[in-house]
Amino acid sequence: MRIALVAGEASGDLLGGLLLDGLKARWPDAQFVGIGGAQMQRRGMQAWWPSDKLAVRGYIEVLKHYRELVGIRNELKARLIAQKPDIFIGIDAPDFNLDLERDLKAAGIRTAHFVSPSIWAWRPERIEKVRTAVDHVLCIFPFEKKLYDDAGISASYVGHPLAPVIPMQPDKTAARAQLGLSPADTVVALLPGSRADEIKYLISRYFEALAGIKSARPAIKFIVPCVPSLKPSIESAARAAGVQNNVQLLNGQSHTALAACDVTLVASGTATLEAALFKRPMVIAYNMHWMSWLIMRRKKMQPWVGLPNILCGEFVVPELLQDAATPQALAQAVLAWLDSPEKIQALEQRFIALHQELLRDTPKLAALAIESVLNHATPA
Repeated sequence: MRIALVAGEASGDLLGGLLLDGLKARWPDAQFVGIGGAQMQRRGMQAWWPSDKLAVRGYIEVLKHYRELVGIRNELKARLIAQKPDIFIGIDAPDFNLDLERDLKAAGIRTAHFVSPSIWAWRPERIEKVRTAVDHVLCIFPFEKKLYDDAGISASYVGHPLAPVIPMQPDKTAARAQLGLSPADTVVALLPGSRADEIKYLISRYFEALAGIKSARPAIKFIVPCVPSLKPSIESAARAAGVQNNVQLLNGQSHTALAACDVTLVASGTATLEAALFKRPMVIAYNMHWMSWLIMRRKKMQPWVGLPNILCGEFVVPELLQDAATPQALAQAVLAWLDSPEKIQALEQRFIALHQELLRDTPKLAALAIESVLNHATPA
């Protein structure tokens, strides 16, 4: 058995690692090749390129890397068509993977896509691209399967792979001990994203917000889990903002940081769902190139961009986007959570219910769905 996979950026690599657990349990001798990061490589995948090569978000940002991305995709496509795998699985990264999947499927290679594109949030026309590109979609949110069933596209709900990994009741005390923090500390985690462009547009705002929070509550401790390749940029930004002595920079450890914190200031994306699964109040912030923002805003179909708000169907946590994401507004929103313990308690109950809804044996269900595709059956 030879399985090719492509995961972009840190969150895709994390999802890919969990998927590989299920695939390896079903096919212990399988060979895994493609594009992946440390999590996938740790499970035995041969990565022809690292996943951070694809870690680009936003129209303008993608244009800057367009030639390199297309070159990687063309080289990968030629290699896979020449050495056909039993199946190709694209993990998220739809702008990269859907075109690749379409060409591989046309060449007779079975294809699956793990993590549905957000057709329910923006760019609904993508469902037609999915139809031509993918034999089967592995959905991580329960409402997505019906969208594909109604469109006549084969799909399975496999649960969210992070839900079994994150404990229903995170151990805050143990996480703090691991980071050298006291149970009595008030801790704010800053998660500015896992892409270089996110750091570029967000980190200075986060650190200015840190300074505002610190002036209001001098005893607060700040932690920042860093993607290792981006840590030098974050260290430089901390020095430039004059907060290098007020913040603890971590090598990775985002889950430890979320378990340890009281509140998190977090970039929109998978990390917002991770924060919800850790039952932590959050302030969602995002900023990108102004032209990318104008394009994305026109295509947005829902009033929310943060996954916790989308899944709950209301603004359970604040979102401060683009021009609204000022350091002052970010600081005020974080402080508002710290001043509202009763709201935090109510939010925790919402997030426990959400966690239970997403909790499935995702690696096993995903492997069963992939096996059905290989056997030309229709997965449940």
